[in-house]
Amino acid sequence: MSAPEDISRALAVLRAGGLVAFPTETVYGLGADASSTAAVARVYALKGRPATNPLIVHVSGRDMARALVSNWPEGAERLARAFWPGPLTIVLPRSAQVPDIVTGGGPNVGVRCPDHHLTLTLLEAFGPLVGPSANPSGRVSPTTAAHVRASFSEDDVFVLDGGPCRAGIESTVVSLAESPARVLRPGVISAAEIERVLGREVADFVPGAPAEGGEPLASPGLLAQHYAPVTPAAMMEREGIGRAMRATLDPIVALVLSPIETPPPHAAILLPSTAKAYAARLYAALREADECRASQILIEPPPDRGPIWEAVADRLRRATHG
Repeated sequence: MSAPEDISRALAVLRAGGLVAFPTETVYGLGADASSTAAVARVYALKGRPATNPLIVHVSGRDMARALVSNWPEGAERLARAFWPGPLTIVLPRSAQVPDIVTGGGPNVGVRCPDHHLTLTLLEAFGPLVGPSANPSGRVSPTTAAHVRASFSEDDVFVLDGGPCRAGIESTVVSLAESPARVLRPGVISAAEIERVLGREVADFVPGAPAEGGEPLASPGLLAQHYAPVTPAAMMEREGIGRAMRATLDPIVALVLSPIETPPPHAAILLPSTAKAYAARLYAALREADECRASQILIEPPPDRGPIWEAVADRLRRATHG
């Protein structure tokens, strides 16, 4: 875990235009000065991120967020009061303070206040930071400091260690830049919860053809392949997983919701049966499966029982794309 003096070092790195990985309640972010085109360009380059894939700007609260948008409507105020600090990103038309590179060339910017004391201290001392997940673009998001260090060298990224992330999947993204408001990326906060706070209709996330890039994307997390392990992965019902394991001696690792027979040389990773616990564990489990050096990862589909499971299913669809 990071000590208080690590905040001072992180501030020095950011002021010099460098990159700092910071903890949040969702995943670790790859932070850079949101007002610096050069610093943000380092984020895109290090991640190998498509230039049209926008970045969320992390803020310490509503006052900092207001400076980044051209208008802060009553709906944004209600959502921020209800859910910040927390896993909700609010998309609004951007102000002139936000460089084009941050939004992937688009007209809107996503802002969020993360729920982690280390990062809030950092934001209050420094100011707004971009913060995409601290991993190579398209790969499994990091939920511990060790995951970040496995992806990037200490020469490239200073890591603030805030322990394991509690939520484990990225924030819900809701756009107030259109009518009705619309969930662009699902997360642990549902459209129904947002609707109750706003007191008006919110269009829920609808899985569709994944974006392939080209035009500026409306939100992070929309590319066809995302959150993907290095090992080829597929979703498969548990009966099919059992048949696959019996049919080959090429090692398979299965991610399952209840114990399954795993004849050698196969293995299984048991995931929690509750939605919140599953979401918090998912990315670490995908990384553990990768470390097994198997020929394939087979994932039992999550149950269709509510918004958090729907958000998990979205991550798994993209992790197994292709």
